[in-house]
Amino acid sequence: MIELTRLNGTPIMLNSDLIKTAEASPDTMLTLINGEKMIVREDTAEIVERVLAYRSRLLALVAKRLPSYDELQRAVSLTSLDVSGQAPPSAPAKRGPLGADE
Repeated sequence: MIELTRLNGTPIMLNSDLIKTAEASPDTMLTLINGEKMIVREDTAEIVERVLAYRSRLLALVAKRLPSYDELQRAVSLTSLDVSGQAPPSAPAKRGPLGADE
């Protein structure tokens, strides 16, 4: 959960998994997956930073509880992150509509 501030100054804890979109126009309006809209004081960049920090803390907690590095790699792969420090394999060339390389 991340802490945000409503326009009236009231702090709110929000489950960041519920955020569908965040729009700045000029206030930041969050649309949640249930369709509810919420206007907050924080800008979209700050919200993204808080979500990333929260998820990083969760991943760190999971890593501390795993018995081995292999288990850590398996858990991290579930989050689409690479902890090996190696560059990912190159992606295959994209094919055009007639099979030609783009």
